[in-house]
Amino acid sequence: MRDHLIESMKAAMKAKDSRRLSTIRLINAAIKDRDIAARAEGKEAISEQEILQLLQKMVKQRVESAKLYEEGGRCELADQEREEIGIIETFLPQKLTEEQTLNAIQVIIKDVEAESIKDMGKVMGTLKSKYAGQIDFGSASTLIKKALTS
Repeated sequence: MRDHLIESMKAAMKAKDSRRLSTIRLINAAIKDRDIAARAEGKEAISEQEILQLLQKMVKQRVESAKLYEEGGRCELADQEREEIGIIETFLPQKLTEEQTLNAIQVIIKDVEAESIKDMGKVMGTLKSKYAGQIDFGSASTLIKKALTS
């Protein structure tokens, strides 16, 4: 992932794509901040999984910002946020369809032997560890509830 980011940054520099370049620099800065925090905890650097979670968080922040900008009548800033979302999402794995998500949930329910809504945390935790960046966990939560209550 780190190598891919560096190569993408070089390509953006060569193409003189300032929006892509600045967004990739933001991603790298966020990763470096997390690496520094990880060193304070005794780890060498953050894992690929943590990088994916960081990218998801960045997308979520920009979605919220774009919404607020639109409500405030600042459409140009909302468009800028959406452009950054598109760029960040190019580094995330392909999203699973609802059917694929449901299949993954069913497999995990069997694997962790979940029987009721009380086991939702186990299912969600396993889902997050196996499918980081590939699933919208807000909608997955609803699907898990439905699967565990039926």
